[in-house]
Amino acid sequence: MSMLLTSSAKKILNDPEKIQQRDLWFSRLHDLYNGNYTGKTMSISGICGSPKDGMLVYSDPEQWVTESLENLAEKIGQCDDSERYIPYCLQLDIYGVHFIDKIFGANVYFNTEANQWYSDYLDCDVGALQYPDLTKCKTWELAKAAAIAFIEQEVALPLFGLPTIASTLNVAVNLYGEKILLEMMSEPEKAARDLSLINNLLMELHQWYRSVLPEKQLHPVIPWERGQPPGYGQICGCTTQLVGADLYREQIARFDDELLGVYPHGGMMHLCGTHSQLIPVFKEMKNLKSIQVNDRAAEDLDLYFKGLREDQIIYYMPCEGMPVEKAMQITGGKRIVIQEKINI
Repeated sequence: MSMLLTSSAKKILNDPEKIQQRDLWFSRLHDLYNGNYTGKTMSISGICGSPKDGMLVYSDPEQWVTESLENLAEKIGQCDDSERYIPYCLQLDIYGVHFIDKIFGANVYFNTEANQWYSDYLDCDVGALQYPDLTKCKTWELAKAAAIAFIEQEVALPLFGLPTIASTLNVAVNLYGEKILLEMMSEPEKAARDLSLINNLLMELHQWYRSVLPEKQLHPVIPWERGQPPGYGQICGCTTQLVGADLYREQIARFDDELLGVYPHGGMMHLCGTHSQLIPVFKEMKNLKSIQVNDRAAEDLDLYFKGLREDQIIYYMPCEGMPVEKAMQITGGKRIVIQEKINI
């Protein structure tokens, strides 16, 4: 049983006015996704609660939840959420982008100088990957314990950001490096076997979270910048920049579309590199309802806006190569959510 919140924090995190305001933004986002939004250009910039000790989650996930919620309650009220969507959230950032690698048994370690997690490649050959036994997986137990502790606190306002469940190709490259890309061309059956196995695990984890967390509060990852309406999923498409359109269409896209299909309304793909060669395939994916672009990917906003379907939304983070003024000229403020930044 997790430690209970203070009464003052619990009151803030169940504030009916804040919940009503959040749900109003959910409604606006639903309208945007469905092509019915007629208001001014949407923008998003949320805040996230966190404990003083960032490593607390690895030793005491229940206490991590309590301290994160207390911290979030302290921050709420320091900003006005009438002009932009400000999600209030927690982010369960266990092992960074290597959460799934850890579950598969990879050596995952924290580099204090770089301040981020890294992983070593597996020793096994492509085609020999084993499905992990989740009943004996300490990493998964930590993740589940945090989610259950969040539910036990009975707070209705915050979004709960899942650990990074990534995407099939992202995980495969983390586990194998260039070997998986070479096998996709030379031994496609072996590659497909492992890609399918990885995707099955990713779907199982998402389905567990969907079974225990309230739909309005579940968010796949980074809800303060990529907040979607309830019932939408998300995958990380970073490594898709390594493949061409034909290879992606033939060997990867079906897994990404299937994974997004775990959620009732499909979902989002995050992109941060040069992925524009895949726009024709993205357009074909029925469950891909939005693209999130930042850094190098944001510079190709014009290509995404013109090349995607009319019902595919773009979450866009401004950068030097694509300032807001240029983005507005390209889009006219349509089908776009601008990711702002606030410091709280």
